[in-house]
Amino acid sequence: MAKIAQVIVDVPTMQTNRPYSYLVPSELADAVHPGMRVSVPFGKGGREVGGMVIGVDEQAQTLPTFSGKLKPLTALLDLASVLNPELLELSDWLATHTFAFRISTIQTMLPAALKTKSHKLLVADQSIADAHLAGLFTNGQLDFTAAKLAPNEVDQLAKLQQSGIVHADYAVENRAKVKTVTWVQSQLTTDQIVDVRPTIRANATKQQQLLDVLTTCQTPQPLAKLTENSALARADFSAAAKRGWVTLTERESYRDPYAQKDIAATRAMTLHADQAAAVAAITGAIESATPQPFLLEGVTGSGKTEVYLQSIAAALAQGKTALMLVPEIALTPQMVNRVRGRFGKQVAVLHSGLSAGEKYDEWRRIERHEAAVVVGARSAAFAPLDNIGLIVMDEEHETSYKQDDNPRYHARDVLLWRAKYHHAPVVLGSATPSLESRARAERGVYQSLLLPERINQQPLPPVTVIDMREQLKAHTESNFSTALLDALKLRLERGEQSVLMLNRRGFSSFVMCRDCGFVLKCPNCDVSLVLHMDTHTMKCHYCGHEETIPKICPNCHSRRISYYGSGTEKVAAELTTLLPDVRIIRMDADTTRRKGAYEKLLTDFGEHKADILLGTQMIAKGLDYPDVTLVGVLNADTALGLPDFRASERTFQLLTQVSGRAGRADKPGEVFIQTFNPDHYAIQLAQKQDYERFFRVEMKMRHLGNYPPYYYTALITASAQDENVAARRMFELAEQLKAQLSDTTVILGPTPRSIARINNRYYYQIVLKYKQEPHLQTVLAKVLDDAQKEQRQGLQVAIDMEPQSFI
Repeated sequence: MAKIAQVIVDVPTMQTNRPYSYLVPSELADAVHPGMRVSVPFGKGGREVGGMVIGVDEQAQTLPTFSGKLKPLTALLDLASVLNPELLELSDWLATHTFAFRISTIQTMLPAALKTKSHKLLVADQSIADAHLAGLFTNGQLDFTAAKLAPNEVDQLAKLQQSGIVHADYAVENRAKVKTVTWVQSQLTTDQIVDVRPTIRANATKQQQLLDVLTTCQTPQPLAKLTENSALARADFSAAAKRGWVTLTERESYRDPYAQKDIAATRAMTLHADQAAAVAAITGAIESATPQPFLLEGVTGSGKTEVYLQSIAAALAQGKTALMLVPEIALTPQMVNRVRGRFGKQVAVLHSGLSAGEKYDEWRRIERHEAAVVVGARSAAFAPLDNIGLIVMDEEHETSYKQDDNPRYHARDVLLWRAKYHHAPVVLGSATPSLESRARAERGVYQSLLLPERINQQPLPPVTVIDMREQLKAHTESNFSTALLDALKLRLERGEQSVLMLNRRGFSSFVMCRDCGFVLKCPNCDVSLVLHMDTHTMKCHYCGHEETIPKICPNCHSRRISYYGSGTEKVAAELTTLLPDVRIIRMDADTTRRKGAYEKLLTDFGEHKADILLGTQMIAKGLDYPDVTLVGVLNADTALGLPDFRASERTFQLLTQVSGRAGRADKPGEVFIQTFNPDHYAIQLAQKQDYERFFRVEMKMRHLGNYPPYYYTALITASAQDENVAARRMFELAEQLKAQLSDTTVILGPTPRSIARINNRYYYQIVLKYKQEPHLQTVLAKVLDDAQKEQRQGLQVAIDMEPQSFI
């Protein structure tokens, strides 16, 4: 009986958010499996689109009442599944959970080489018995894209792959090609080399040298190695191949992003009592296959990383794999060094700082079971690991774990889902857990593990809060108080290092005419342009618009243009003036654009090539340098003034985290926090690093305001190039929600977003707050369905469940 493939087509609309049925040609009946990408005809015109097979059924079972004629699959894009059953199931859950299209969640899980039109090669790993099939391969490879194969040939090749005789490689044209290296195999025995020598002219020195090399290399060798260790070039070996002396073959070679680094091996450290108790609890859950979430709350420097490493070792000892997430690309190099130092080549890395080819190769290593430990940022939550025994999420409070674009998922939710699937524990680690996670630990949903002391028994560094209002009365305006500047000078004299944080990049926040008050704004967004002196331009940090720095006011034509506010670039310039001999490394979005920039800057700082590391919040977490004895926060108020209920929490977390960079080794540390709001509870409690007190105070504030973790939230946003279109639709939607949702659900808005226009689109929003809303799923699905019809008029509607910000 004919088989039917259930396919999610690559057309992201509500109408295609369900599988379509396609007939599997009889010659492909054994080749098609769930998790394969296929090409199918779609629509009345039969245009070819890609799709993902999510199920294969017998026709009578699938379509008992269907009397029409099904379209057949056009082609298989894979000969083996690229998504395993777990990830297929996860994609369905994620689409429902985030109100996203199923095809969007599927593509989120795949590397770039598999998201677009791919070039496919079949590579023979063993000799192929069938002479006809073997004849399709050249030098062990078959160009599957270009080859015109009969359906029965495709079926037979699929069986070869399923048997492990061949494997498929994918490469996006001009982006992620499979990297190969040339290997040399001698075709002459040592006796034959002796016979060949007399036939060579005496002055043919290159040939004589090549025979010398072959005499000592009777086993296959990489060409690069042979040319490096001799005076021979590739052309010499190519000429030898024509004479039949050698055979040159291309072999696949992974692009290892850390291949050039000599990472020293490390051994497990002796644990103190709290660490040992944490490892014992986690190991017990691994051994019993219990999907228990743990909240590992430990002060900065308390040894959370060693707990992770020894717990991962326990999972590997059970024959299982481990997945570890870190929030920032900047943290990945240091964490990778520690994990690789402990587990070597078993470690694979996935994050956005890798090239497309490196990501593709790391994904293939994981999918082929060549890596047992995966370390990466948010997207690594979908790593194709099997038999997961442990999942770790470091700095679990970080907002970068939430995806801003569709599908708007939180990595923590994905990890908890995968943990249940694999019956594996999850360790959520932080010195300053999110209020949601800490509240779940109090209710017993998470098991709490505490590390209250630093591993070196050093006390947490003393924190001094400096009232910048008083400083401004004492002397002219500066980014540095007298106390912080004196502390910096003292570290320079001692040869110690300092970390300075200012969570604003650029030179100045804005430029203003002192005669008429005109502020230069972005023509596309409702924000002022930021001055960047290194490029001599004004930039918009939202849409990327750039223009030259004005010398004359466009409004009144005055030349009295002044720069206001400070960014990291301006602070670096001021530091150079105040401390002429100081060496500064600046680390922000402008200096870390190029691949590898994060790691290079941090390596340089670790090697004492700079005295001061100046940066935005990316330097606040995870960095561990023994000679850093001073941390300075230049303006602790940058987030406090934002209209966001999480502003105090983020300020406390950031100040506590950055304070923990000081005094992590034997030398005592010191922290200075400069602020215009010294009496704010977030700053006062960060000074004491009193998380428990902050948790109580902030939970009271959340309870009074009916915000998470007491309520769930959803954010509905509409945008259009015409402001009236967006506003009208949102007011209609508000009435619809009031009529269909229960009275216990709080509906805030509609209101314009705090930045109402971005990239020439106007944004309006509605916030929902609820504890239990039985109609929510149905109502919001209907909202998305209706939005599809309006999208042609330029109106876009988005739904974000549990947003990290309402701004």
